[in-house]
Amino acid sequence: MHHVAAKFVSRILTTDQKQQHVNVCTELRQLTSDDEIFLSRVIIDDESWVYGYDPETKQQSSQWKSPTSPRPKKARQVKINVKSMIITFFEVKGIVHKEFVPTGQTVNSGFYCDVLR
Repeated sequence: MHHVAAKFVSRILTTDQKQQHVNVCTELRQLTSDDEIFLSRVIIDDESWVYGYDPETKQQSSQWKSPTSPRPKKARQVKINVKSMIITFFEVKGIVHKEFVPTGQTVNSGFYCDVLR
């Protein structure tokens, strides 16, 4: 017997949803074979949380110690209360646009339309 963890999936799809994914992928495959520059016109986006850190330089964290004393330990950096969301738009060649979301702003289709204008 082995103790194993279940594989995490974002959601379990119904048969209809799986078929729709197959249909979309088949259509995209056909579009890319018909038009060589199709993928170069595709733009995708990503939403990411960005946390603020209060970094300490290596020199700031150094300590004096005797040859017999144990090596000092340093804890991992702790996030501070600064947390922002950034939306980034990419294409084949790299980043097209990036924008920080204002605090308290709901990210929905209306917000995306404003960003893209």
